[in-house]
Amino acid sequence: MPIVRIEMWEGRTLEQKRELVAVYTREMARITGCSETSVYVVIDDVKKQNWGAGGLLCSDKYPENN
Repeated sequence: MPIVRIEMWEGRTLEQKRELVAVYTREMARITGCSETSVYVVIDDVKKQNWGAGGLLCSDKYPENN
C-alpha cells in the first residue's frame, strides 16, 4: 500500500487536487507495479504562516502571495 504525501501551501482548487491525485496514483502504480487501488494520496494544505524557509515564515518571505 504505497502512500504519497503532498505538502503544499493552501490555495489550490479542488480540480487541481483531483488532477494531482489522479497523476500521482497512475504514475506510482506504473513505476512500482502495484494496482492503482492500493495507492493512497494525502494532501496537506499548509498555511504560509505555518511554514518556514531560510529562517523566515513564508508568510513574511512571500507576502505578495498571502
